[in-house]
Amino acid sequence: MSSTSARRGTRLATDDWTDAALEVLRTQGRAGITINALCDHLGVTRGSFYWHFADLDALKEAVTERWCKDTGQVLEALAVLQQLPPVDRVRAMTMHLLDEGSSSIEVALRDWARTDAKVAEAVAEADRTVFAAVEQALVQIGRSAADARVLAGVLVYAGIGFAHGDHGLPRPTPDEVDRLLTLIT
Repeated sequence: MSSTSARRGTRLATDDWTDAALEVLRTQGRAGITINALCDHLGVTRGSFYWHFADLDALKEAVTERWCKDTGQVLEALAVLQQLPPVDRVRAMTMHLLDEGSSSIEVALRDWARTDAKVAEAVAEADRTVFAAVEQALVQIGRSAADARVLAGVLVYAGIGFAHGDHGLPRPTPDEVDRLLTLIT
């Protein structure tokens, strides 16, 4: 049972609706976010939806704002990674990309970003931040600035590909990630 479904007997808050919409986005994609589907998911009537939102666009705006805020918190966590040795830092970021929960929401949001400028900017900002962190780590382990830039691109785009790559190709295992990092570093 999802955390939002557990609240069926209580009055829902805006966060409950955005949580539910993010869950539906993760599992069904952007097309799954409909008023009826969310009401079914939460076990409430359409009146509850309209108590919180004027229309579906207002909910989508709230979901976008929530994801941008959540993404900002994830990116702030990169600062904690700065305390790790550079190779361990890159490995931690790579392993995060291989996490099923992270990759499914990322795929849905990258799809959404194609039609929503605010989501597109949040995704682009996240990509720039990760790229810079990987590039910096590669310079710290002794790669030239030019090589670090190219290798950071390889790792970041490979990570995006891993998230989107559920087309019959196996996801890399942690051992394979370690091997890739050994080859790059």
